[in-house]
Order: sequence, then C-alpha cells, then structure tokens
Amino acid sequence: MTDALKRLSDEGVAIWLDDLSRKRITSGNLAELIDEQHVVGVTTNPSIFQKAISHGDGYERQLTDLATRKVTVDEAIRMITTADVRDAADILRPVFDATDGQDGRVSIEVDPRLAHRTDATVAEAKQLAWLVDRPNTLIKIPATKAGLPAITEVIGKGISVNVTLIFSLERYREVMDAYLAGLEKAKAAGLDLSKIHSVASFFVSRVDTEIDKRLDSLGTDEAKALRGRAALANARLAYQAFEEVFSSERWAALDKAQANKQRPLWASTGVKDPAYKDTLYVDDLVAPGTVNTMPEATLDATADHGQITGDTITGTYEQARADLDAVAKLGISYDDVVQLLEDEGVEKFETSWIDLLNSTEAELKRLAPSEG
Repeated sequence: MTDALKRLSDEGVAIWLDDLSRKRITSGNLAELIDEQHVVGVTTNPSIFQKAISHGDGYERQLTDLATRKVTVDEAIRMITTADVRDAADILRPVFDATDGQDGRVSIEVDPRLAHRTDATVAEAKQLAWLVDRPNTLIKIPATKAGLPAITEVIGKGISVNVTLIFSLERYREVMDAYLAGLEKAKAAGLDLSKIHSVASFFVSRVDTEIDKRLDSLGTDEAKALRGRAALANARLAYQAFEEVFSSERWAALDKAQANKQRPLWASTGVKDPAYKDTLYVDDLVAPGTVNTMPEATLDATADHGQITGDTITGTYEQARADLDAVAKLGISYDDVVQLLEDEGVEKFETSWIDLLNSTEAELKRLAPSEG
C-alpha cells in the first residue's frame, strides 16, 4: 500500500466513498475506511440502494416490522434508506465536527421520478432533511432544468445540497448560479450562511464512454488520438469555471456573510475502459477544494498504486479547451453528448428506483404475517 490517499487528502481533495449499505455500517467497515483510508464522506444514489437492499444483508428485521405495519412500499423504502443515512451520518459526525461542517457528509437523493418537477423536488428535499434529522446530511437534487429552481429554493431554506448529474459546462454554471441565488435568499431570510454547504457533482467517466464510442466509429488516427481526453478536459474546464465564479464580486458579498463555496465533486470516477489506468480520474483530477467520490474498487486501486503528483488541473485549461475543440472538429456534438448523458442518467436512476420498489414490495409480501 502507498500513501497515495494521504497525499491526495493533503492536496486538498476530500475523499468520499460512493457506496453505502447496512452491512458496511454494522460490520464496522465504514468506520475502518474513515480511520485507515482517509474517507471523509459518503454518497448514495438509487442504484447503490437498489443493490444493497436487493442483496438483503441486514434489512430483514426492519422489513418484517414494516410488513407487519402494512406500510406502503414507498414509505418502506424511505424508512430503510433514511435509517442507513442517519447511521452513516452518526459514524461520520466526528469528521463533520473536526472540519467545521465541510466534510463528514452523507448524501441522500430525492426520488428520481421527480427530476422534472420543481415543487415536488423541493417538498421531497424538505421531507428527507426532516426524516434523516442530521446536520451532516446533503440532499441530492439532479441538475435538470426543473432541478435548478429547486436547488435555489432548498438552499434558501438552509438545507445543504449535493447537486447531481452534471455533465455540461453550461449547466454547471447554471448550478453555481442557482446555489448563489439560494444563498442570497437564505441571507435575506436571516439564516446563518456558515451552516449551509453544497457540492456540485460533475460526472466524469461517462463522458469518455460516450465520446470514445463516437470516436471509435470514426476510426481515423486523429479520432483514436483523442480517446480518453474529453472527460478530463471537461472536468478541468469545470474547475476553471468554479475558480471564476467563486472569485466574482457577487461571491465576495456572500463570502463576507461567511458563506461556503460550493465545491466541485468528481463523480463517476470508476474507469469504464480497461485500456485506461484504473486511477485515471483520481490521479489526473487533483486540485484544492475539490471532492472525489470513489467506488470502493477505485479507492483500493488509488491506495495501492495511485500516482498523486500534486495539482493536475490548474494550468491545464488551454489544452483542455483544445481537446474539446478537436473533438468538435471531428463532427461530434458536445451539446448532443451532454444532453444524452443527462437524459440517460435520470433514466438509469429512475429504473433503479423502480427496481428497488419492485424488490422491496416482493420482500414485504414475503415477510407479511399470515392473516388469521
């Protein structure tokens, strides 16, 4: 094992685990990762919960109680997922306290079926914050067009938010604008801005997966030379946008009121193409004030052989822009790619949520006491 995770942390990158299950909580594994692997946060999504609950480890007693009470499947899922998030938040509470609220965070997502309904997203976010009832929770809201005003509204109520499913630079700027507008609402309402936190989850590997597929279909040497460059370029230009927005006059007024910057979070950092090094989206996305949320395989790979050589983002913007321009010159539409990825992202989470509903409903029926 190397000290790569410590070096990454020392460079100002917060290491979060992109996974949660009851078994991970009760076995002591999560606490171990915090103590030994520099993990300071946890993210969840519908796919993660679907996998955890369908495998069943540790959920049967609660499911039996829920079946006995004859709760709806939607209520059962919320009782189960919020219990996991609450317990994980308690385990991470010392980190939260030690970092003055910046890390030690656990994220939980609004129902993905609400991704295109602003009012319902706001209502669900408020309900989740109330249900979990821990100050170190982040409510995940997707960066759809309907999600943007919801982000402003929820931040304006003093609820901390993890904005998810960001693929495009334009949408990322809209997300930062929504966050600042929310802080301005919170300030006008007399709330303590120092207590409000947010991260913006910018997805990485899926960009390469889609653009590489289009490059491969072209098959030219020029196209092949651009494989594996678009995702890093996109993320690095996002960091440039972050630097611009959080050094603006608008930000300065909020900074005076003790507001917190919305940190960029690199999501989808597990490498999908075996031709690439398995730590690509960690080693090459190092910059202060960022978060990298990793599946456990990527965390282990980084611990074992990650090459953390300092800041690998600042100063790369010209090359990053050139890489995306070169992709565009080959006839691959950036706007088309990022819109497709957003649509697919929402759809995948919806599918996972429906799978979760179906498998939970089957378990509730199986465990229901016989009438008589």
